[in-house]
Amino acid sequence: MGRRSDAKQKLLATAFELFWENSYGGVSIDEICERAKVHKGSFYYFFPTKADMAVAACEDHWKARQSAMDRLFSPQVKPLERLSKWCDYVYQAQKDKSKKYGHVCGCLAASIGAELATQQEKIRTKAEEMMSRNIRYLESAIADAKQEGLVTDENTNAAAQRVHSFVVGAIVQAKIQNDVEVLHNLEPTVMAIIRAKMLVPACGPDSVFEGKDPL
Repeated sequence: MGRRSDAKQKLLATAFELFWENSYGGVSIDEICERAKVHKGSFYYFFPTKADMAVAACEDHWKARQSAMDRLFSPQVKPLERLSKWCDYVYQAQKDKSKKYGHVCGCLAASIGAELATQQEKIRTKAEEMMSRNIRYLESAIADAKQEGLVTDENTNAAAQRVHSFVVGAIVQAKIQNDVEVLHNLEPTVMAIIRAKMLVPACGPDSVFEGKDPL
C-alpha cells in the first residue's frame, strides 16, 4: 500500500480531487483506492466508511486554507478591506478550480452537506461546523467595522450569517450555471447586507491568495 505514513494523505488528497471532479455519490471507494494506488484494506484501516473519509477530507481541506483565511482576516487589515479581499478571494479561488477541473466546483462542505445532510449525520455536522468557522471570520470583521462606525447593522452575528448565506448561494448558482463570472462582483451586495457606510475599492489580483479556497 506504500508507506503507511503517506497512505492516509494520498487517500484524502485523491478523495478530495474526485469529489471536485464528480460528487460524493459519484465516487466509489474502489475508485479512490485505484487512483491513490492504495490497497482497499488500507482504506478501511484509516476510515471505517466513505462518510468518515469525507469528514476527514473536509477537515484536511480546512487546514490547508486556514492560514490564508487568517491573513485575509488579520486584525492588521482594515475591517471592510477584509471583506472586500474575501469577496475577491472567493471569485479567484473558484476561477482557478474551474480552469483546473473544467467546471465550476462550488464549495466542498456545502456540496457534500447538501447532498447528504438527511442521510449522514456526521457529514451534516461537519458541514455545519465548517460553515460556522467561516461565519466567525466574517463576524470578527463586521464587529470591528461596527466598532469603527463603518456599519449600522446592530446584530453582527446575524449580519455575518446573511453575508455567508448570500455568498454560498452565489457559489451554488455559479456551479449550477457553470459560470464563475456570477461571483465576479460580490462586494457591493456584501457591503449592502451589512449596511456599510462606505464601500472600499475592490482588491486587485495581487491581494488574492491564489490556489486556496475560502469556503
